[in-house]
Amino acid sequence: MVKPLYNLPEPHTDDADAIRHWLDSLEDQYPADERACLVRACEVLAHCRGEPRPDTGETPIRHGLSTADILARLRMDHETLVAALLKGCLEWSGGELTEAARLEDFGPGIARMVEDLARIDQFATVEVVIAAKDQPQHEENLRRLLLGIADDVRVVLVVLAERVHLMRAIKDLEPERRTKIARDTQRVYAPLANRLGIWQIKWELEDLSLRYLQPEEYRRIAKLLAERREEREHYIAAVMATLREKFDELGIGAEITGRPKHIYSIWKKMQRKNVDIAEIFDLRAVRILVDSVADCYAALGVVHGLWRHIPKEFDDYIATPKGNFYQSLHTAVEGPEGKALEVQIRTHAMHQHAEFGVAAHWAYKEAKSHDAEFQRRVVWMRQWLETKDEAAGERLERFKAEFEPAHIYVLTPQSKVVELPKGSTPLDFAYAIHSEIGNRCRGAKVNERIVPLNHTLHSGDTVEILTQKNAAPSRDWLSPHHGYLTTARARNRVRQWFKQQDFDKHLHEGRGMLERELARLGITDKPHLDEIALRFNFKRGDDVLAAIGRGDLAVGQVARQVGEPKAEDVREREREREPEIKPRPPRHHKPGAGSDVVIEGVDDLMTHMAPCCKPVPGDPIIGFVTRGRGVTIHRRDCGNIRHLGAEERERLIEAHWADRSGPSHYPVDLLVVAADRKGLLRDVSSIFADADVDVIGVETHSEKSTDTASMRFTIEVEDNAHLSRLMTKLQQLPEVHQVRRFH
Repeated sequence: MVKPLYNLPEPHTDDADAIRHWLDSLEDQYPADERACLVRACEVLAHCRGEPRPDTGETPIRHGLSTADILARLRMDHETLVAALLKGCLEWSGGELTEAARLEDFGPGIARMVEDLARIDQFATVEVVIAAKDQPQHEENLRRLLLGIADDVRVVLVVLAERVHLMRAIKDLEPERRTKIARDTQRVYAPLANRLGIWQIKWELEDLSLRYLQPEEYRRIAKLLAERREEREHYIAAVMATLREKFDELGIGAEITGRPKHIYSIWKKMQRKNVDIAEIFDLRAVRILVDSVADCYAALGVVHGLWRHIPKEFDDYIATPKGNFYQSLHTAVEGPEGKALEVQIRTHAMHQHAEFGVAAHWAYKEAKSHDAEFQRRVVWMRQWLETKDEAAGERLERFKAEFEPAHIYVLTPQSKVVELPKGSTPLDFAYAIHSEIGNRCRGAKVNERIVPLNHTLHSGDTVEILTQKNAAPSRDWLSPHHGYLTTARARNRVRQWFKQQDFDKHLHEGRGMLERELARLGITDKPHLDEIALRFNFKRGDDVLAAIGRGDLAVGQVARQVGEPKAEDVREREREREPEIKPRPPRHHKPGAGSDVVIEGVDDLMTHMAPCCKPVPGDPIIGFVTRGRGVTIHRRDCGNIRHLGAEERERLIEAHWADRSGPSHYPVDLLVVAADRKGLLRDVSSIFADADVDVIGVETHSEKSTDTASMRFTIEVEDNAHLSRLMTKLQQLPEVHQVRRFH
């Protein structure tokens, strides 16, 4: 069962004595200058005489000390502890925590942390009513907000430590309030600790949440374990000592870690597998990290030699990796005293992939959609927390510059979290909530202050949209110079509004234009507009007429459809109308046949183009000597070349393009990102057709949340200049955001 530990005296002890007692306990952990900074923070804290906290009944002093003590047990640096101590005094009117005093007494780093903690505190306790279907996404956005609101990952550590202390202190709260806190902890804060790899906080938050949400199950499992957690930890320590001794004898270099499974994970596994605790074999587990795959199997032999293997409890994920490329050996044995023991064995590289790569549990199981930028940011945070050293401050500054978030997370007045691209405005926010709110927007408040509609939002802002019943969008909103809208979704909604407002006018004009064109062509048949609409991807005939009136559709195209076969030929006509992009066999000849590439003055070596970067004439190139397959030609800026090891770099060889006697064609991967609009693929394929470019591969993806489409084409070009001209034409298409080579 969870047994909280503090370096603090009993609750009835005087606050001043508690401060002295706590500072004395840190004497061996922090040097004199850092303790002096903690003393100054405690002096400020001692003047904090605010009201007792509603959830715990504690004074701000006791609460701040308890949070800081949890961080001290995690071996966090003194600046993190100072921020935790000062956080509870932000609203005190005595004056010790003015902005100037924070910057002067504790430095800008601590000041920023305290300010970020204050911003988080503004929304952390607000009740939010969310529909059940939206709850998972809201919780995910809230976790991302907590990770993104501050540049300094230590702020999140303070938030988690404060949550641990809150969970330890709410046992006497009324059941309804206690259940609400426990549910938020289980759904938001424990997964957040899991993502950052802070296992001590993760297991305690999960156990305490189960204790309040499923009290009977918690007590039953705790009783069935029949031993305290400390006893299980001693058991694991003895197992690890035995393994180290055996590995040392055999000369196997191994790093061994262990953990007794906590109550929540036992309960979760029992629920998932629908089994009783007697069938759970990993109540106690150790992990063995070695240098090579051969050492993995040697370590497995050692384990099975020491203890009897439990039948059917062995998985070889090295020979057969999981779908997320996770690799490891899993086995269960009857350890000392006949108790079941799980053992995981993997190489250091496999462990790195499991913890920080796509196999990481949180990335594989929690994430609802792939977000590479966000995952890289979390991986960096975890690595920083695991490798804190003297250069931590310098690396933290580098992190802020290198991993600036691509998204922000802002809140509605009801504290629902909304994800937006970085640089978004209140008007973008309004359209993200609902098109009608955006259309009727007349003003905005950010953090209860009136701001312009082109104000730039930041993570943690609370945004309120002011609307009027008869308000309407302005055409100025579409001007990029005014900066009202930055998201494609919002711009498309405004355009749709204007199109709809002018619909009747365009409908009347389109009908007249079609009648005059039919008379000019001498066509007397009555147009079947609903059937013609299908050929142009419209729902109704009136939409066709309005498109003619707007100029989106040429009247001659529609007129030529009148009197021709209709419904039975719709599919065939559609194929004739739009150029198709069909993958076809490559028409380029094999490079390296004697004329494309020259290797250090020799033109008859066997060469082939690298499929990773797909070089074309005009690209700076270099050769890589393979084993048995000749020379592979790469672009000099190819990622695979840049990351070669020292030994492999010795196999690089100079290469350049030879003079060509005739045209050749080379495959290139091209990425086109644009607004997801009707006719986009048709426009792109027309560019390819006009340039007589063969498309030998197509892959498209639409992102509904941003109304953008990403299209990856594999095409054939003659050289770099040919490719450049083609990319320029594609970039000139309406609403194309980006055109670049993909590799």
